[in-house]
Amino acid sequence: MKVFNVFFCFVFIVFAALQYNDPDPYVWVPIYLYTAALCWFAFRNKFYPKAYWVGIIVYTLYAVYKIFDQNGLVDWIEVHHAENIAETMKAEKPWIEESREFFGLLILIGVLVIDLVYAKRKSRN
Repeated sequence: MKVFNVFFCFVFIVFAALQYNDPDPYVWVPIYLYTAALCWFAFRNKFYPKAYWVGIIVYTLYAVYKIFDQNGLVDWIEVHHAENIAETMKAEKPWIEESREFFGLLILIGVLVIDLVYAKRKSRN
C-alpha cells in the first residue's frame, strides 16, 4: 500500500500542476491536492476515514453532475459517438473536457475507496 499511495500522491500532484491552463483550475487543483494529501498521510500510516468519505461523497456527486451536464458524458456518448478523448491534450471541445473530468473523478474515487477499505481492515487488526 505504501507504493500505491506514494505513486498516486505523485500522480495527483502532477495532475494538479497540469490544471494551470484549465478553464476552472480553482476547482480542480484543490480536488487533486485533497486526494494527494490523503495518499501522503496513508503512506505515513495515518488514515482518516471521515476525510475519505467526504472526498468520496463530494466526488461522486460531482461525477453524477458530469454525466448529465449539457456537455457531459451522456452528450459525449450519444451526440458525439464517444469520440476519442485522448487524441490530443487540447480539449477544444467541451464534451471532451467534461468527459475527461468525469473519468478523473472516477480515478480519485477509486483511490479513496481503496484507502478507506485498507484503513478499515488495518484498524481491525
